[in-house]
Amino acid sequence: MKNPETALEHRQEKAEEILKRLDALYPNARCTLNYANPFQLLVATVLSAQCTDDRVNKVTPSFFERFPTAQAVAQGSLDEIERLIRATGLYRNKARNIQEACRILVEKCGGNIPTTLEGLVQLPGVGRKTAAVILGNAFGVPALAVDTHVARVSRRLGLTDGADPQRIEQDLCALFPRTAWVRLSHQMIQHGRQVCLARQPLCRTCALQSLCRFFQDGHLSSK
Repeated sequence: MKNPETALEHRQEKAEEILKRLDALYPNARCTLNYANPFQLLVATVLSAQCTDDRVNKVTPSFFERFPTAQAVAQGSLDEIERLIRATGLYRNKARNIQEACRILVEKCGGNIPTTLEGLVQLPGVGRKTAAVILGNAFGVPALAVDTHVARVSRRLGLTDGADPQRIEQDLCALFPRTAWVRLSHQMIQHGRQVCLARQPLCRTCALQSLCRFFQDGHLSSK
């Protein structure tokens, strides 16, 4: 049986090397949603659920032109909100969540976006992942957003065995320094989109190949 302390040290050394390689591969990794302020990032992140960032970025300019503030959304027509965000899918639920969140922001926060995880997850449509995106990118608060790409890449690399996003977040936060959490999330997302694909990962050309449990166990792409 492996010594738990030795196993932890091994994972930490592995995490350090993974971060070094990700920094080299994706030095400019960043949030790919377009936004000008925390309010816009909140709306864009809610809209990105089961939708690509590219599509969200095509929808938000006209939305923010019509609804530039939380107060404008809170007082707006739900039908108009739905019409403007229809292309992002699940638009009825998203519209209701966005408007209700904006009403709460106006009534309880003076129209400002909360700067804590606890405050953000009280808003309709905002879970831990969305909250982490807002904290890390709008406010510079160390936070690690776990989406499907981060979950897939981290499990394949052997950094976690968790299935629950919160468990994965905890495992990654324990292995990587706080200063790396925000960029690590973006780097893993980029790697998941470009290399560590869900169905046909490009294992043979992956720079993380020698550190990857998925590859070492014989699960590799033909490409």
